[in-house]
Amino acid sequence: MVVRRDSAVGEQGPTGANKTAKATKVSDPSAAENPARKTTAPAKAAPVRKAAPVKKAATARKAAEAAEAKAAVTRGAPSTRRKVPAVKPESRTALVRRARRINRELAEVYPYAHPELDFENSFQLIVATVLSAQTTDLRVNQTTPALFAKYPTPEDLAAADPQEVEEILRPCGFFRAKTKSVMGLSKALVDNHGGEVPGRLEDLVKLPGVGRKTAFVVLGNAFGRPGITVDTHFQRLVRRWRWTEATDPDKIEAAVGALFPKSEWTMLSHHVIFHGRRICHARKPACGACPIAPLCPAFGEGETDPEKARKLLKYEKGGFPGQRLKPPQSYLDAGGIPAPPLGAAG
Repeated sequence: MVVRRDSAVGEQGPTGANKTAKATKVSDPSAAENPARKTTAPAKAAPVRKAAPVKKAATARKAAEAAEAKAAVTRGAPSTRRKVPAVKPESRTALVRRARRINRELAEVYPYAHPELDFENSFQLIVATVLSAQTTDLRVNQTTPALFAKYPTPEDLAAADPQEVEEILRPCGFFRAKTKSVMGLSKALVDNHGGEVPGRLEDLVKLPGVGRKTAFVVLGNAFGRPGITVDTHFQRLVRRWRWTEATDPDKIEAAVGALFPKSEWTMLSHHVIFHGRRICHARKPACGACPIAPLCPAFGEGETDPEKARKLLKYEKGGFPGQRLKPPQSYLDAGGIPAPPLGAAG
């Protein structure tokens, strides 16, 4: 092996640049003669720096864009990533128009709407209305003929034997409490109103067993004074129609009353209650056979198939409570829209 020592003086290369020579071990003698043939070990490659995790960055970017889009929708500003249609709240004017149109449609469907309790005078109406709590009007109508035949006036009912009255009212349910109410209101009528049913709201609500709902039934149907009857059907439907979000009957009465002229309140109550008993049921509303489906924000909560929805209607199940007429088989027209029975009185 030949050892070559270069001088420490810089040697001029082809480009004129100085090179610093170092002692080099040469294994091949020819390599000493010809530097071009000198072999060296390959240099190690420099470590490659890892790039930032693209997947994590993309995920973070998508999350940021989604948050921005959500914030934009919340603010009502247009989103730069995705346009999400925001639900516009209904204006007061639009709500009034829709509510009144629903009432007009129901008036055409139920022109015969009326109180479904049988009565001949205001005393019978107020007693029947008190008895209708927690039971059906049909059951009340099956019970009151015997009651009024035996006790036709407030004086008679006030002086009756409670046990005999309880026996008559037993089919209505809660017969003991109802006996106490009807006998108490009869006594109050005799003692405070000369045996006559008063025609003022403030006097009616003071009678035992009489609340605002019962009072408005009596005022609207016995005295012709407008009133809104907020029963369970009325509460359910006006909330489905988004006329109000209130749950308290008094607040519902005030909210709905503000949407309609006072002269329409009584018939409005009949229309809504009729519809709730026949089509817009609590558990299985017949959406597919509903005449106001295009106006109902809750469409789809019930059966939407027309044929299946028709089977849910309660027109011919026992006829109409409070009506002698039973609807004919052609009660529904070809389009599945309820039509009034032939010969029905207005």
